[in-house]
Amino acid sequence: MGNAIIEIQNLNFAYNRQPVLIGVDLTVAAGEFIAMIGPNGGGKTTLLKLMLGLLKADAGEIRIFGKAPQEVSHRIGYVPQDVHVNKDFPISVLDVVLMGKLRPGSGWSRHSERHRQEARQALEQVEMEKFAGQRIGELSGGQKQRVFIARALVTDPELLFLDEPTASIDAKGQNEFYRLLNELNARITIIVVSHDLMVISGFIKSVVCVNRRLYYHGQAELTGDMIEMMYDCTVQETCPVELIAHGLPHRVLHTHEGE
Repeated sequence: MGNAIIEIQNLNFAYNRQPVLIGVDLTVAAGEFIAMIGPNGGGKTTLLKLMLGLLKADAGEIRIFGKAPQEVSHRIGYVPQDVHVNKDFPISVLDVVLMGKLRPGSGWSRHSERHRQEARQALEQVEMEKFAGQRIGELSGGQKQRVFIARALVTDPELLFLDEPTASIDAKGQNEFYRLLNELNARITIIVVSHDLMVISGFIKSVVCVNRRLYYHGQAELTGDMIEMMYDCTVQETCPVELIAHGLPHRVLHTHEGE
């Protein structure tokens, strides 16, 4: 793949000698919008952290933009899972976004007017600029997530990782959230870990299934196999789950190799 920005080969990782990821291979092209799915504990968040350079693989190789993840962190945005905010903590929306500009050794008072302007521009991209002076704790779940995306966007990333970003957002807010990501995808490659399969399927371009091993589907259709994986079903003990399309059980994509 000539325009690949992520290249992972034979990746292995274990916690306390317990395998979490085994023989993972993945190539991601610029402009992709990927949903990463799989059961809890299947290795999704671990894989994100490996691609961010927050963890080191036991074996195999990860190249982001042709380099080790640590060397290109400034080109990657990240919205982590479960960002908790004390609603009484006196920090404004603008200050939260400015956190994206912090670097090791830099002080809070060193934000220049240019940084503040860039933070406002990031808020404008996610339609939150009018809340810049408001306390972050006063916002709804969907509004907070937009602010956290702005914090990731303030460094003008080319690649954006999101880990379960809609866990605290209602159904209407989820649709609006993914519409925002769809707009950002015009210029940013996006990988999102999500359980909101029915909501996200209308926006993504491909699916990655992770359950210790990784299976890539180059289309956005959901399959019975994908839903079975969400429930952590195995070859020996499969779940009686099928997608229903026009009243009939329906599978679109091939099954995972080796299953």
